[in-house]
Amino acid sequence: MSDPGPDIRPAAPADLPQVARIVAKAYGRYVALNGLVPGPMRDDYAARQAAGQLWVLDDGTVRGILVLVEGDGHLLLDNVAIDPGAQGKGYGRMLLDFAENRARQTGLPAMRLYTQEIMVENIAIYAARGYAETHRATELGLRRVYMEKRL
Repeated sequence: MSDPGPDIRPAAPADLPQVARIVAKAYGRYVALNGLVPGPMRDDYAARQAAGQLWVLDDGTVRGILVLVEGDGHLLLDNVAIDPGAQGKGYGRMLLDFAENRARQTGLPAMRLYTQEIMVENIAIYAARGYAETHRATELGLRRVYMEKRL
């Protein structure tokens, strides 16, 4: 019998410790780079879970997270993070595909996201997937790059 692969599902309260661990591991290195705490490390994941905005990628263990927020005419990809120990398995691509498919299913014509300027590898990944930079701004002391993809 073939392995069905990881499951992407709404997060449950029991997932919150794993979510916090993944966020800390995925974003912690940026604190040393710019001396500021990235937005995802400041988020309230219990509130995100309660609002139905938090998703997890689970292959028997939670390996990735996704925060999706519906906006006016778009779906905001507020956060996507993969456990650094599980990177290179295509999990990030799976979560991005899931987010874009969810936007299409709900009739939203665009995906939006933002990332820090210092996260150049993320900007390159998003650009390769068809996201275009719309603007830059500084918020909470963080220099952010905003991007959008029409679906």
